[in-house]
Amino acid sequence: MLTKTRVSTNTESVDDYLKAILELSEPEEERVTSNALAVRLAVRAASVTGMLQKLATQRPSFVKYEKHHGVLLTEAGKHRALEILRHHRLLERFLHDFLDYAWDEVHDEAERLEHFISERLEDRIAAKLGDPDTDPHGHSIPERNGKVRTREEVPLSSWVCCQPAVISSVSDRDPAALREMERLGLLPGVCVVVEPGNRGASLMVRIGADVQAVRLNQKLVAAISVAPTPKE
Repeated sequence: MLTKTRVSTNTESVDDYLKAILELSEPEEERVTSNALAVRLAVRAASVTGMLQKLATQRPSFVKYEKHHGVLLTEAGKHRALEILRHHRLLERFLHDFLDYAWDEVHDEAERLEHFISERLEDRIAAKLGDPDTDPHGHSIPERNGKVRTREEVPLSSWVCCQPAVISSVSDRDPAALREMERLGLLPGVCVVVEPGNRGASLMVRIGADVQAVRLNQKLVAAISVAPTPKE
């Protein structure tokens, strides 16, 4: 069970770092570089180094950090990161399904709220939603016990041509890209087929039952993950 983890001062910033490390290290729990964290959090690399050193030396230690070798979460850090990630994705689903937020609006709103909800509110939101498996963008919501449902998904850019796939998840970090995906019908659960051709700058993709392929730029392609279509 994900019980509340006691954290030090500046909790929101700590949570942001832990969640970013968790997301960037998936799916193989690889070490995350300071530069990758600086880009994700839009902060200076020097600030990242200072925070990682603090997280590594506090008790309980949230990360294992070696300069020039990147960072990994400890068990305590992963526990806290999963707790915040569960908050975030439950909030996105609640905002979308019950408060009629568009799917390009929920990420920023959930970012502001995720640090402050109690276990009681978390449980009530989950119950009201029927304990959903995914957020509006198709990302798995960690379970109450900290387990995360794993899925066989790959970037759209690496999918085999002419082989049907289903969109499993999309990045929630760019509202403009989400609006364009919604306009085109590129939603989780929709079937797509990549057409043969040059993959250098864009992809030609058939969406759903459409016969005519649509050209997707690299920004959209990079935001989409797909999985094999369900077997009959």
